Amino acid sequence: MRINTIFTIFKKELSRFFKDRRTMVAILMPGILIYVIYSFMGGAMGDAFMPDDDYIPSVCVENMPESLNALFTQSGLFSLSDAESGKISKYKESIKNEELDLLIVFPENFDKKVNDYDISSGTAAPNIEMYYNSSAVNSSMAYQSAVSLLDYHESQMINRFDINNDIDTVFDLATEEDMTSMIFSMIMPMLLIMLLFSGCMAVAPESIAGEKERGTIASLLITPTKRSHIAIGKILALSVMALISGTSSTLGVVLSLPKLMGGTVTLDGSVYTLLDYTMLGIVILSTVLVLISVISIISAFAKTVKEASSYVTPLMIASMLIGLSGMFGASATSPVFYAIPLYNSVQCMISIFSFDLNVVNILITVAANVAVTGIGVFILTRMFNSEKIMFNK
Repeated sequence: MRINTIFTIFKKELSRFFKDRRTMVAILMPGILIYVIYSFMGGAMGDAFMPDDDYIPSVCVENMPESLNALFTQSGLFSLSDAESGKISKYKESIKNEELDLLIVFPENFDKKVNDYDISSGTAAPNIEMYYNSSAVNSSMAYQSAVSLLDYHESQMINRFDINNDIDTVFDLATEEDMTSMIFSMIMPMLLIMLLFSGCMAVAPESIAGEKERGTIASLLITPTKRSHIAIGKILALSVMALISGTSSTLGVVLSLPKLMGGTVTLDGSVYTLLDYTMLGIVILSTVLVLISVISIISAFAKTVKEASSYVTPLMIASMLIGLSGMFGASATSPVFYAIPLYNSVQCMISIFSFDLNVVNILITVAANVAVTGIGVFILTRMFNSEKIMFNK
């Protein structure tokens, strides 16, 4: 008898779960979400750290020896050019600015020095200098390809020359600013969108769907206050709370990033100016207004906080995927993209962290986000005026 009762309850609970679409979504969505996000992250990281297959790195060579000319030329890996004498500093600056990928400086009479070198002499072998920029994908890959070619050539000669053997010379021309820019522009847009969304999710459903669930929304709506004023007040108040939550989380992420990188990369937020942080703050504020508006509208349809949270899940997935677009490279150039809510915010964040700030694009973004917020206030006001929506059970 007891077994029958347990089995009956068991069937009832399973039936309730499988018939409730919201519950099924809540159960299945985490796995789907992890798969989608990790798949996109894998593709994004691959694209970020792998150069374009069709791209041929530009390499400048000084004193190219006869023994290596054919090897480098026939490899087809580089677009080679001869370095002009006395302009090494100019080429280094071009590498820093990502206008040139690699500079290789061979010692004069390299072939003769290699042939005359006696390994047992204890003296330093002829040294090849290669200057590159590790923060630029194409430059880094060009350097690795050149090292592989030279290592292969050296293996035929029993260690008769060295590569970048001068410890007093800096061959990696990537600056601290370059490394900070590369890492921040890839990681921070995604993290900011996720943290801001989490902050909005923490307050918006509770404020609207929660009041509906508790029945306190009725006392607010019967006051003589205009429904539009209620909508604006809620959106602004919720935005402030979401900003506080998002700011706290963002500070935690920024301060922990150096440890996250294992101390292998120096990240310095001071490389950004007051203007950069001001523009970033404006973009974040307008983004929060959009998120709060949309989540508030969705919450107004729901009967409970739990239901509102399940309704917002697709928007959460979309926001995360949009945030991941920051890992795919440089920001968009066409102003049209800056009229698309959320995507425009991510593109602005990328441009700011990449030191490619464009005030016009930011103004378009803010204007578009404010316009969407205005539409959201209008829709929320109409919903507050609808007894069918606000008092549904």
